[in-house]
Amino acid sequence: MTGLAIYGGLFVTAFIAATILPLQSEAALVALLLTGDRPWWALVAAASAGNVLGSLTNWMLGRGIERYRDRKWFPADGKALDRAQRWYRRYGKWSLLLSWAPVVGDPLTVIAGVLREPLGSFLLLVGIAKVARYLILTALTLNLFT
Repeated sequence: MTGLAIYGGLFVTAFIAATILPLQSEAALVALLLTGDRPWWALVAAASAGNVLGSLTNWMLGRGIERYRDRKWFPADGKALDRAQRWYRRYGKWSLLLSWAPVVGDPLTVIAGVLREPLGSFLLLVGIAKVARYLILTALTLNLFT
């Protein structure tokens, strides 16, 4: 497999994992780290870029999705959306530092869009969270298995 395909595959996996679709990018990163064929920093960069852009997609969806909240096909009922918005308003933009976390991270990025979190602060906080997660995972992998 060529280098571009490896980085591209990791990017796409991380992108999809950051959206509301269920996929884990951590396993792909760890597997590639364990081969030792590619520099760890390049793998972290590809995974981070894909994951942040996936979260940005969620943010953009959030900016336009609330107008559909009363439709039958809407993925969350009004009560769940109201609860998520109250939680985000309570903890504010700093809750985006949890955007890396399973279960809560993806909805947080959507709600940030619904509540019109400015793009700059969104990208900064989500970027910090996503890159830190991959750096910690990389450090653990390289220290434990190599």
